Amino acid sequence: MPASQFAFENKLLRHMRASDFELLAPHLEAQKLPLRHVIEKSQTPVTDVYFLETGLASIVSKMPNGRDVEVGVSGNEGMTGSSVVLGAMQSPHDSYMQVAGIGYSIATVDLQRAMETSATLRNYLLLFVQTMVIQTASTALANSQADVSSRMARWLLMVHDRTHGPDIVLTHEFLSVMLGVRRPWVTEILHILEDKRLIRAKRGQITIVDRTGLMAEANGFYGVAENEYKRLLGINLAR
Repeated sequence: MPASQFAFENKLLRHMRASDFELLAPHLEAQKLPLRHVIEKSQTPVTDVYFLETGLASIVSKMPNGRDVEVGVSGNEGMTGSSVVLGAMQSPHDSYMQVAGIGYSIATVDLQRAMETSATLRNYLLLFVQTMVIQTASTALANSQADVSSRMARWLLMVHDRTHGPDIVLTHEFLSVMLGVRRPWVTEILHILEDKRLIRAKRGQITIVDRTGLMAEANGFYGVAENEYKRLLGINLAR
């Protein structure tokens, strides 16, 4: 574990009250989180909560035909285990790593004990859960009203906010799962964004070239959740 609270990349850990961090620190365990590592399994009690340093976790819901669709993302801006913070202890959704990384886990019982000890910690984590509610609502709006190009731009911006550097390691197949569209659509939209010189795409990797242009391409569907994150937690999420 880093010697100092301020050595953490995870924004929640880095910016919480020092006294609250001290309640969590003895229980944090470093973890390597490979691609597709299962963070939470649907309808199964959560045993550990993760604060990611790098990488990205997807919260996914299953469609009636069995396909996964992403309904939320969590990276170094937050934590997994919203159901634990709310006292529900499990979720109907799966969560797994879509970009490999590292993080720190804490046993659910230890997190609960810390929240019972500190009202400020509990309230701080509840504010983060509220940002996830807003993010999920924004995703629902984008999925129902935005065209695929705007949805792709929004999603790439969200990943960029939560990862290091301009390169995002993802396959077209995985993108199709996350956006709930067929793979040929993914390839076509990536070509459109490349033609506009917003990204560069090659097998298994997307490079952000023009973030401002991507924000324009998102057509207003990016920014609401990000602004609320800053308002509620006082932390700048967007780069």
